[in-house]
Amino acid sequence: MPPDIIHTVHQLKQLFRKLHLWLSIPFGLIITLICFSGAMLVFEQEVMQFTHRSLYYVDEVKNKPLPVDELVACAKASLPNDVAVQNVTIFHDPHRAYHITLSKPPKSALIIDQYTGEIKGRSQRTPFFSAMFRLHRWLLGSRPNGGGIFWGKTIVGISTLLFVLVLISGVIIWWPHTIKGLKNGLRIKFCNGSYKLWHGLHVAGGMYALLLLLVMALTGLTWSFNWYRTVFYKSFGVEMQQRGNHNSNNHVQNTAHDTAHRYEHWQQVYSTLAVNNPNNMSISIGDGTAVVSHNRYGNTRGGDKYRFDPNTGEIIESIFYKDLSKSGKIRGWIYSVHTGTFGGTITRLIWFLAALLGATLPITGYYLWIKKTISRNKNIGNNT
Repeated sequence: MPPDIIHTVHQLKQLFRKLHLWLSIPFGLIITLICFSGAMLVFEQEVMQFTHRSLYYVDEVKNKPLPVDELVACAKASLPNDVAVQNVTIFHDPHRAYHITLSKPPKSALIIDQYTGEIKGRSQRTPFFSAMFRLHRWLLGSRPNGGGIFWGKTIVGISTLLFVLVLISGVIIWWPHTIKGLKNGLRIKFCNGSYKLWHGLHVAGGMYALLLLLVMALTGLTWSFNWYRTVFYKSFGVEMQQRGNHNSNNHVQNTAHDTAHRYEHWQQVYSTLAVNNPNNMSISIGDGTAVVSHNRYGNTRGGDKYRFDPNTGEIIESIFYKDLSKSGKIRGWIYSVHTGTFGGTITRLIWFLAALLGATLPITGYYLWIKKTISRNKNIGNNT
């Protein structure tokens, strides 16, 4: 390689080295918190079902569950007048208790034994997982009531965007000139002192997790910035659709029409869909709509949607997932890729380990920077 090209490459590496350092120092701790909290959320559902099994599973499987309208009536009897039942989720596993989603608070649900009508409790995040979710998405912040900048969400978004630059610059300044150097650089040496170990964890660990961390960051940014989401969607040839407006008026309207008439045909709808979809994972039935989720790889939020006449229970429209346009699939795919759910337990475990590894990169980076700084200052002192 000609000397002038070598000099140019060296200068570029020095530039990226400074970029890598001065972006990592102020934002490294935030990146660690984002990666760690994301890792903690990967197996939230499994952890909750294991530690609260009596809540999510029935005590005894009987011959036949109670009709859905009776179960809804049992649930409504325990609710305040201003809280409505939005839908019922029925799992294919007969041991799983039914989930009855409520109009408020957001994402709350009653869990009911479908064989006895007993209210087993509420499905909601534990304080730990709630803290991890708010840390991952908003840095423990909350949306301002009067509008304005959502600082927690904004800081997470900026940190994630800069994390992408840190990862790319890290590859550029590390990339060796030879295959032998590449192989040596991907080894973590445990017997050559603490500095070599931390250096290996930082460099080799970053390379092993590089692609997955980039995927997580680039998909995660769609929840942080509208402009980014628009560009991201367009890169896949999809025009971004406006999200539905779920305001308080919806709750009032739902509550006003929360009568027994709404639910009297839900059992009929479920029976029809269960027969036509024997391999379903779950069936959710709401006011005139139903969704059948299948246990399959890929877009884990994808499902077949149905509309039915609330007065008769007759299915009047079927919208199959396979027939949806790109715009109807992309949000589910982004979530599935971001969380690693698209490939089942194996990919989720890989995503979990990659996120944990990502959380260690700023910590090992801080260690190496401090050690180099101390060593440099000692050398300056000795020379003077």
